[in-house]
Amino acid sequence: MFSQSQNDNVLIMMFNLAGVVIAYVMLGLSLYMSTDVPLSTKGYWGIGILMLTVSLVNFVKYRFDQKASTDRINQIEQAKTEKLLSDFVSDT
Repeated sequence: MFSQSQNDNVLIMMFNLAGVVIAYVMLGLSLYMSTDVPLSTKGYWGIGILMLTVSLVNFVKYRFDQKASTDRINQIEQAKTEKLLSDFVSDT
């Protein structure tokens, strides 16, 4: 069963996904309807937008992975410190 925070995250992610889809649809319509721009230029702009999106998704993913890695390292160091303290207290 999902907890409340997971449900909130799913709702926020779906809202953001809807925003991205709407933005792409509006961008596609604006590129399609602009008649004074050559098709090759429209394609170039479209590819640029898609590459920017992929870059941003990768950037966010790597930042999230870095944060998760740092949190794991901190948890390991904290557990090690607690173990050393408990060993010291139990030896005396």
